[in-house]
Amino acid sequence: MTEARRTPSLRRPNEGGVVDAVRGGSIAAEVGLRPGDRVTAIGGRRLRDAVDFQFLAAEDVIELEVVRGDDARRITVEKHPDEDLGIDFQDAAFDGVRTCNNACFFCFLKGNPKGLRKTLYVKDDDYRLSFFHGNFVTLTNLTEDDWRRLEEQRLSPLNVSVHATEPELRRYLLGNKTAPDICAQLRRLGSLGIQTNTQVVLCPGVNDGTALDRTISDLTALWPTVQNVSIVPVGATMTAEERIARGAHAEEVHGCAPEYARALIAQVRPWQQRIRRERGRTAVYLADEYYLSAGLAPPPASHYDGFPQFENGIGMARSLIDDWRRAKRGLHRRECGASRIRRISLVCATLIAPTLARLAQEFEEMTGVRVGVHAMSNRFFGPRVNVSGLLVSQDLVGQLRGQDLGDLAVFPRYALDYTGGRFLDDGTPAEVQRALGVPVAFASTLGEVLRIVREPLHSGVAGAGQRASSTNGKAWVDYSAIT
Repeated sequence: MTEARRTPSLRRPNEGGVVDAVRGGSIAAEVGLRPGDRVTAIGGRRLRDAVDFQFLAAEDVIELEVVRGDDARRITVEKHPDEDLGIDFQDAAFDGVRTCNNACFFCFLKGNPKGLRKTLYVKDDDYRLSFFHGNFVTLTNLTEDDWRRLEEQRLSPLNVSVHATEPELRRYLLGNKTAPDICAQLRRLGSLGIQTNTQVVLCPGVNDGTALDRTISDLTALWPTVQNVSIVPVGATMTAEERIARGAHAEEVHGCAPEYARALIAQVRPWQQRIRRERGRTAVYLADEYYLSAGLAPPPASHYDGFPQFENGIGMARSLIDDWRRAKRGLHRRECGASRIRRISLVCATLIAPTLARLAQEFEEMTGVRVGVHAMSNRFFGPRVNVSGLLVSQDLVGQLRGQDLGDLAVFPRYALDYTGGRFLDDGTPAEVQRALGVPVAFASTLGEVLRIVREPLHSGVAGAGQRASSTNGKAWVDYSAIT
């Protein structure tokens, strides 16, 4: 049951959250909410963000305050406490994103090339975005009001960038002389019932070696508050490398050399084995880059405990390999349905290229579809940036234009934004397709590529235009512009 009544202006017009979409058949649609409406309060409590909305809407009777233009109204809604209203907001943080107060010498955003959209230069350090989107935060800007809110709303889990647990070393890494003791903060989160996924960005000669051993020891001792620890290599764009070379940190942002990767794997393996014996889980994970750089196969899927840090580059290679193994089991040799696709190109960054080439050979043998793997160097961000998710349209077009790409070129879905509409340099799938003159698709796995090549060539396969939450990388194909 719902009831709506108009009232005098309830809130200033810039308060609350702007509705981006109202899902069909939802409660929000039933009560007449529209995109562009501003939801300012629930039960008289001002909404600071989508977390407040989610928390306050979990009742059987709620009163929404909504502003549309100059018109304000209160809408009473009766529902099950767990029932979703069916609203998507334009931004998760209604009152503005909390920015970072640190000055990490290895900050990737500092090295972004000029000319990108403004949001790609925002150094967010907002625990609300950590809860909603999985962003990693340092916890250095929390106020007592934030702690009271964390206690009330139990925002768990949070993703926390630790880097080092020794306080002075961590302050050096963060460039923040007043950064709190992270272990004390994690214990406080644990007292509130909040769990964390943590990460260490490893800088050679700074927080590796004995410092890393201490960090692993301190963090794993905080189980179950600290659910896991990921260790990822420091990344540097070309712009950042030029800046760092002029300063004091050139040795601390070295790339991941094979011998360094092998030594690190040997150092961390005993920790992983001991924790697995004690708790039945690995809990300490190394980024895929270390295994691939060392020339080693990534650990089995069981090593990753359900892949809690998948988006942090932890277990993606293993997932790619295992997905293809599953796809092969139900595949009849040289089966490709009614498709006219006989030759395809798989496009990726340099890190995963050797692994993908091995799998592509099996794909070719099983399907009869000829496969070429094209490894792209990242000229936009710099050659040190070697992951597929950071490929941009101008590099793809610049390096592939004029090449014979076969019947179809398949690009990594992770290189597109959440909605699948554009690359980091604002290029679009349609622009890449027009520039290359060949149908293009986007996929995350070879299983998805297999589904694409089984389709008739004239069909369109949905995917890149869908939200990443509903598809973790299905394909996007538009043949109409080509045929």
